[in-house]
Amino acid sequence: MHSLNRNLPVANRFLRRAGASEIVQKLCTKLILERNLINEGDRILIAASGGKDSTVLAWALSGLRPALKKNYELAAIHISSDFCSCCKKSILSKRLDEWGIPFTDLFVPIIGRLKEGEKMNCYWCSTQRRTELLKYAVENNFNKIALGHHLDDIIETFFMNMTNKGELSTMPALLAYRKYPVSLIRPLAYTEEQQIITCAAEQDILKAACTCPYGVNSKRRDLRKRIADFTGNSGAVKRRILKAMSSGKEDMLVETE
Repeated sequence: MHSLNRNLPVANRFLRRAGASEIVQKLCTKLILERNLINEGDRILIAASGGKDSTVLAWALSGLRPALKKNYELAAIHISSDFCSCCKKSILSKRLDEWGIPFTDLFVPIIGRLKEGEKMNCYWCSTQRRTELLKYAVENNFNKIALGHHLDDIIETFFMNMTNKGELSTMPALLAYRKYPVSLIRPLAYTEEQQIITCAAEQDILKAACTCPYGVNSKRRDLRKRIADFTGNSGAVKRRILKAMSSGKEDMLVETE
């Protein structure tokens, strides 16, 4: 078991005094080193959705090599679909190029793959995208896929799985597949969404971000409001929840599939 007692506490004084960009980089570095998310010679494929989270992740990973003292390759892939043609891909591609990250745009007919009578939903979309990500990574010799999920996403997923499925599980910071020579990593797992939003503003990333038209009415957004109510939107409370997830028999932040 990987205890989070030594992992999660971040000096409150630092969080109060540092700028959001520095905080994001520090929290990413802390998680990557503690969880061994990146190793020497890794080829990492960033799932660039076009949103603020994955774009901030790309920015952070491109600048962390000196702190991590490891050499690794980065590339980004954006999956275009038949329901959301991101009009800001050219801006995203330009920013990624500034950070030295090659960019690929892959079209996937997500709605076109629905069987007759089925309706579009977030779960279907995510499974189709994940399948294409894994396929592309394996075919192009990437051994890591970096996803932009943050602390709030992980906590929300925990409560969604508990209330909807009766399961105590969440999105791990590291997921090693048994069937594929690829692992998923989530370097933003210690970082709050608000810190990412502020960092995106500082780095002029927000204008390159787009949003999903199906995400507006999702159950996740409703649950997000409830979590904000009972935590008071406190980062300290959220980190204690994250700590509790790894204080039992199994560490929910590391899984094998």
